[in-house]
Amino acid sequence: MSAGTPDRATARGATAQRARGPVVRGAVVRGGGLSVRFSPRACWAVAGLLLAAAAMGVVALGTGPYPLSPLAVLRTLAGHGPAGADFIVNGLRLPRAADGLAAGAALGLSGAVFQALTRNPLGSPDVIGLGDGAATGALVVILLLGGGTGATAVGAVLGGLGTALAVYLLAWRQGVSGLRLVLVGIGVSAALAAVNTWLLSRSGVNQATDALSWLVGNLSGRGWSDAAVAGAGLLLLGPVVLGHGRRLAALELGDDAAAALGVPVPATRLVLLLAGTGLTALAVAAAGPVPFVALAAPHLARRLTRRPGANLCAAAGAGALLTVSADWLAQRVVPNAALPVGVVASVLGGLYLAVSLFARRHR
Repeated sequence: MSAGTPDRATARGATAQRARGPVVRGAVVRGGGLSVRFSPRACWAVAGLLLAAAAMGVVALGTGPYPLSPLAVLRTLAGHGPAGADFIVNGLRLPRAADGLAAGAALGLSGAVFQALTRNPLGSPDVIGLGDGAATGALVVILLLGGGTGATAVGAVLGGLGTALAVYLLAWRQGVSGLRLVLVGIGVSAALAAVNTWLLSRSGVNQATDALSWLVGNLSGRGWSDAAVAGAGLLLLGPVVLGHGRRLAALELGDDAAAALGVPVPATRLVLLLAGTGLTALAVAAAGPVPFVALAAPHLARRLTRRPGANLCAAAGAGALLTVSADWLAQRVVPNAALPVGVVASVLGGLYLAVSLFARRHR
């Protein structure tokens, strides 16, 4: 046997393996002339977040005046639940849970986009003012035009896009700095909050009460039409964001570095800005402006994946988990008086922000 025979056999084996399918070696998948690098820890983190969000959704479906165990909820979803549980779970609670999961995922994904675009851990849509802008557009439709769910979604999208354009133009000075964008956004957010207060003061008592309940972020009474609004945002804009994931990672290195890597910087930033704004606006239209979810979800995703960057899928899963968990807690923290999810999210988010700033005080 010649010395080269083992090498030829190895080569033939490798060729046969490539013909059978992709080869996974460590953090790289190769096959068909292509290779994809991935992080096993990040994949496990995304799977864990999605499973945790689904589990919390099942727990939330069993929470209420007619409590059900998680097993009873699963049996009801499969069509074999106890008597009377089908209407309670599928008719009353499932739309609320679906709306919370979809809106939370949209907010988490949007927060990851804007923190990456601004290269600032505080650059979330609610800090920049996009949530307030979407709320202003929705309030105009609700209080002045008397529109329904579809019209409210359109108003929220237009309000969010108008706010994003205003913040971007005001922050422009031979380019957009992440810090300047955040500071301008905080000022615009304060102005829009005053406008929202004025709109409420000019409306009737019943209209103001309904609008204020929506304005604090509330999943109570949500139906399938609201869940469809947030779901449409994820289905339409989620692939756009994920498809620009590599370019978004390049933008985090800076405009010059991204341009050197062949990324069309202005066009990419515009597409991601519009997609992130649309996700925020549709989530606000579906669930109200639930605060701090877009801010905290990307941070949680980075802690779990231990990877820098946007971590888009993990941020979406974290946003869904945070929203449905806050809604479950809102139904249990005060007996017989369910709080709006936005109140609980504000408390938890404020505590998280305070602890985070305290932990980074030396930096």
